[in-house]
Amino acid sequence: MRSLPSIIHLDMDAFFAAVEQAAKPSLRGKPVIVGGLGGRGVVSTASYEARRFGVHSAMPMAQARRLCPNAAFLAGRFEAYRQVSEIVMGLLRELSPLVQPLSLDEAFVDLEAGPYGPALAAADHRTGERLVLALAEDLRADILRRSGLTASVGAAGSKLMAKIASEQAKPDGLVLIEPGQERAVLGPMPVRALPGVGPATEQVLRRAGLNTVAELAEAGEAELVQLLGRAHGAGVHQMSLGLDDRPVVADQDAKSVSVEDTFEVDLADRDRVLREVETLAVRCVRRLRGAGRSGRTVVLKVRRFDFSTLTRSETLRGPTDDETVIVETARRLAAQVDITGGVRLLGVGVAQLADYTQEDLFAQAVREEAAAEAEAGAGAEEEPAAAEEEPAVRRWLPGQDVRHAEFGPGWVQGSGVGRVTVRFETPWSGPGRVRTFAVEDPDLEPARPLPLRGADGGPGEEEAEGTAADGSAP
Repeated sequence: MRSLPSIIHLDMDAFFAAVEQAAKPSLRGKPVIVGGLGGRGVVSTASYEARRFGVHSAMPMAQARRLCPNAAFLAGRFEAYRQVSEIVMGLLRELSPLVQPLSLDEAFVDLEAGPYGPALAAADHRTGERLVLALAEDLRADILRRSGLTASVGAAGSKLMAKIASEQAKPDGLVLIEPGQERAVLGPMPVRALPGVGPATEQVLRRAGLNTVAELAEAGEAELVQLLGRAHGAGVHQMSLGLDDRPVVADQDAKSVSVEDTFEVDLADRDRVLREVETLAVRCVRRLRGAGRSGRTVVLKVRRFDFSTLTRSETLRGPTDDETVIVETARRLAAQVDITGGVRLLGVGVAQLADYTQEDLFAQAVREEAAAEAEAGAGAEEEPAAAEEEPAVRRWLPGQDVRHAEFGPGWVQGSGVGRVTVRFETPWSGPGRVRTFAVEDPDLEPARPLPLRGADGGPGEEEAEGTAADGSAP
């Protein structure tokens, strides 16, 4: 345990929703809910305006719509969130090489390992605390200037207490917990405040009459080991005393890459399941290559109609990012699964990651087999031509970035009955005009997210080029 509060925990405030509000001037100060928009979708993030209605993360989207029907319900724009995350993490790494990201919007930082480490080591207790507070305030100001978003920061002598402090600081605040005050701060808190105490553990502790962290500390290690098992019980007891010597570990390596989809209607058709698995495998490979990785184990996840979940996996001879190999392996795993009663969720992942790709004879064999089948098909007697399929209707998702040849950049407010409604505005304009187009309008195209701010914290290129205040072209 440290004598100085030199570990900080940063957590962006309502991150996904805050990015959407910063990008869309017409949504600022209004309830915004980001997540899956289908019948089984869940809330990823709700703005603070939406939280006043009782909406929170992981809530079914249908319930959120009932609680806050006038909110803006948007699909996620993960490219935009990654762009902002890179800015934030870059600012953290200026403070220290020891930055441990927990997600796109959350990280621990060890200030003693950075350029201010010697000053902290030489300072007396009060001076050291003032320096930590000054660094944290400067960090929050830099994030606001570069992104327009607010962040909450906690500072303490351990990761446990730094995270507790950042939760107390929300929203848009800074809290420092002095070393030595851990038990006083933790004592009145519910047991769920401790890492590793989830709903199941909480129920076990409640049945034993243990509801607060202070009661856990008083119960003693022996009782908690009896209730929770040796490793878990001992760990929870240490945490209840405010003892946490876990180091900040820089850039924890991902153990796997995966994608999954939940379906509005359970899938009971084997061919449809295989097609969905193939689509997921292709997306997974795209994400794998984007990370510059390869993997050796292909994993299939299936959640059935009764919410039972099973996984199947196959380990290849070497790491690969070959789309053909991963798709065929995932399809083979899916063919072994009983789908009687229907499937509500499918996922495909790749584990045992590596930074290189080992050429796999299996991949070459699969490609050669496909080429041989194509050649045999070409030589066979021609089948009567099938009727041409109708072209797929373009799909526009609420919140999606678009650009119109005449009106410039904007975002999709909604679509249906062959029409799409777009609001034309940028992060640097005022609320923009709303226009409606046919979904197949050739002048309307998907676009990449615009930056929230320029590199200097000012307007971006679009504004510098003269974008009108309503988002339309000048």
